[in-house]
Amino acid sequence: MLNDAVKQKGVVLLGILGAILTLSGSSTKATRMTLTPIQIYGAWHCANDYCTWGTVRTVTQFDAANHWLIDRGDGIPSVNLVVLSFVNPLKLLNLTNDSQTSQGVPIGMTSDIINYFTSKGIRVMLSIGGSTYTSYWDQALSTNATQLGINAAYTAHRLGVGIEIDYENSSSPNLTGLQAFINAYRSYVYTDGKGTQYDATGANPAARLTIDLAAGDRYLIAICQKATSSWLLTTSPVLDYANAMVPSKQPTSASAAEGNWQEHVDGKPQYSPPIPPLAPAKFTGSLYIVTGNNPAPECTNFSSSLENSTGSYVQTVTPNGAGTTPGMLGYMFWAAECPSTRAVCTTPPNSCQGGVGVGSSTYSIPVPMPALRQN
Repeated sequence: MLNDAVKQKGVVLLGILGAILTLSGSSTKATRMTLTPIQIYGAWHCANDYCTWGTVRTVTQFDAANHWLIDRGDGIPSVNLVVLSFVNPLKLLNLTNDSQTSQGVPIGMTSDIINYFTSKGIRVMLSIGGSTYTSYWDQALSTNATQLGINAAYTAHRLGVGIEIDYENSSSPNLTGLQAFINAYRSYVYTDGKGTQYDATGANPAARLTIDLAAGDRYLIAICQKATSSWLLTTSPVLDYANAMVPSKQPTSASAAEGNWQEHVDGKPQYSPPIPPLAPAKFTGSLYIVTGNNPAPECTNFSSSLENSTGSYVQTVTPNGAGTTPGMLGYMFWAAECPSTRAVCTTPPNSCQGGVGVGSSTYSIPVPMPALRQN
């Protein structure tokens, strides 16, 4: 009887083990079926002067500080997008020429630097604004929003780049002016006949127009509501996508970062007016790669990084009222080279191959960036 009991327990244990293995296999299979590859893996870039770009640099000088961006260690770029930050919107409106500016653009944002990236298949965009230039956005939009849009589109064509809107007025943004800016940008046609109408293929660099939103839905509320309800729809898109920016400091856990991003997916129906859900295919999430006096794990240690621990979420988060496909577009990193006087630079020996670069390989980031998912 003892032997029979032992045998019976063995059969039960084997059955449980088999069930566990079956469930595990089913779960793995389901994950594989719903996982969506990352398409955007990019970095904002602040040059060597804290986002001013006020100095013309040779390609040799620039490469010595930034080679990790174009080579993760195997000759393949660490990123497929670089966003040069920032352009002063008021200077762009006036097409200013001064000691640090040419035709409204910082003199460090040269064709040579842009080609440094594009020659490797990395898409380049210019970011207009940033928190430092919020009041200049207000002035430019109230002065002549349409002309600002025209000048931005002209600049995009002239340099072969896209444009990012980084307008961080959290209390009373000029949404009427911002709409006029977008309308003018989208209607512009350059002398070569190329326009800036929405282009799902992404083939025309200057037609790529994006916007920055807060990490979640509780900041930049008015801009978030307008962008989500009017400009980032999958049925009639106006802007290509949004970046959920970094919060005030690096999230302390994967769940904290994911909680911010989930707010965009869910929306805020209790707000007045409500913020509708945003399709996961219409935004990226952002992480710091430098925090204080040391590079973050996100820069140097992929296995300990948030781009590692949040990777499953980013590739599988399901729509909740907008969009049909799972997974966000990908990641943006703040920020390459020297973004702040209070943080280290991502220059040797603090280059980011070990974090961002390993992530590029782990996630098989496509270079160049492919046509983006639309829903």
